[in-house]
Amino acid sequence: MIKTIEYSQIDEKYTNDKYVLVDVRSPGEFKAATIPGSVNIYLFNDEERKVIGTVYVQESVEKAKKLGVEAVSKNLPTIYEKINGLEKEYKKLIFFCARGGMRSSSLVSLLTSLGVNALKLRGGYKRYRAYINEELPKVITEINFIVIHGNTGTGKTDILKNLSKRGYDILDLEGAANHRGSLLGSVGLGSENSQKQFESLLYNSLKNRKSNNIFVEGESKRIGNIIIPEFIYSAMMKGKHINITADMDFRVKNIIKDYVKSDNLETEDNNSQIIDALNKLRKYISDKKIDNYIKEIECCNYESVAEELMVKYYDPMYENKEYNYDLSIKNNDIEETCNNIISWMNNEYRPCEAAFTNE
Repeated sequence: MIKTIEYSQIDEKYTNDKYVLVDVRSPGEFKAATIPGSVNIYLFNDEERKVIGTVYVQESVEKAKKLGVEAVSKNLPTIYEKINGLEKEYKKLIFFCARGGMRSSSLVSLLTSLGVNALKLRGGYKRYRAYINEELPKVITEINFIVIHGNTGTGKTDILKNLSKRGYDILDLEGAANHRGSLLGSVGLGSENSQKQFESLLYNSLKNRKSNNIFVEGESKRIGNIIIPEFIYSAMMKGKHINITADMDFRVKNIIKDYVKSDNLETEDNNSQIIDALNKLRKYISDKKIDNYIKEIECCNYESVAEELMVKYYDPMYENKEYNYDLSIKNNDIEETCNNIISWMNNEYRPCEAAFTNE
């Protein structure tokens, strides 16, 4: 008999044993969105899944099943070798597919007969998503957001990372989106995460917080193609707001650090990504200026382009975003800035005082 488990049981630490979630869907499905922390051991590759699905819809279920058995039989030695490796590290292996159907059920049944401590996630990824949609709005109800604002390059992301290293809770929206938020925000980062993956990562971060006081970077409602859920955005707006400023030289150095690869072997590819992003700005900046920026990038003259874009494009956009800031700090040094933020929190923001006792 197949043993099943609800994701709510996992989320509530139902099992104290060491476990791992195994996504048996195709690599394409896994890449689009999965349960954070899962490993992908697929039964069918993307092409096999496409062919089997087409046969299932256009021909017959039986023929599709036969193709599925043939594909799995061919891949089974590799599948078992990977599972055997996981079994040595984890006490429980929890498998899931799209809806908790044939793929995960068949594999769990086989593994159970071989003595593997395998469970099936009831309802698969679809049921997990329903759980996240229901629980994500609930998990923020007691959270106090401390929102860090500032123009491009002022070091907001580095401040968050520093606070996190010191043991304070942060919500890394840009990290969850795998995008920095601007039209150049994907340079050097690869593909953006999907909306589903973004929300899953947010839930995990918020669920595992140590206190109800969470630092977050001020963002617009959209980060690349990702939309911040309204209930989270609204909660951020109701929080405390800190404004970070910095000298232009400091800001330019931050931009170069974030957007330009130091490895000369990657320079050509990195420049290509920057140029692709610059071309998207043609609707906002004249073709003449964009063409000049591209020439400078091709010559690796990044500093002048970064400074002019901040002064003439990014800074004017931020001038239209005004908040009643609770604190303003000029950032010349990340460590000192974080010390000032923590000192202010402990002395001025009384609701957070009890939570910040580790400094």
